[in-house]
Amino acid sequence: MAWVLLGACRTDMHVQPRYKSLEPSPFFDDGRSARPLVEGTVARGHLRIDEHLYTGKVNGVDVDTFPFPMDRAMLERGRERFNIFCSPCHDRTGSGNGIIPQRGFRHPPSNHIDRLRKAPVGHFFDVITNGFGAMYSFASRIPPRDRWAIVAYIRVLQLSENATMADVPPEARVQLQREGP
Repeated sequence: MAWVLLGACRTDMHVQPRYKSLEPSPFFDDGRSARPLVEGTVARGHLRIDEHLYTGKVNGVDVDTFPFPMDRAMLERGRERFNIFCSPCHDRTGSGNGIIPQRGFRHPPSNHIDRLRKAPVGHFFDVITNGFGAMYSFASRIPPRDRWAIVAYIRVLQLSENATMADVPPEARVQLQREGP
């Protein structure tokens, strides 16, 4: 029984000298216990040297290219994220008639107007990242790769609403004409 009580007497790291936050210390010449960060220190996961990926701009100008290839999986991810984060205001087609504006809030512009169809993809990324007008920033809610996936899906929506027969590849055009309306 006594050995059980002796096992509970371990104090190797439980009772040791330590400083409370910002407590003065005679150990360092400047008298502070909290040490300043080494110059150039970047928090883990926050090194953002790829300006294109993290800002949607290069040299301060909105880009018109994606920072990585867009495939079907990314477009599906973009659709999923768009439906979660964007459709409450923009609706699932991107026309700006979501449930939030139907309840009396400001209508966002339709993604199908000429100005936005001609806007570079970096513009959409910037708006999702920093907000615009009544829209707040989604940077803390949507990671950069998902923001790019949403932008790609917005382009898909724009194309689907404004496509002509000339936009359809020739082999698919033949199949469409065979099936008819």
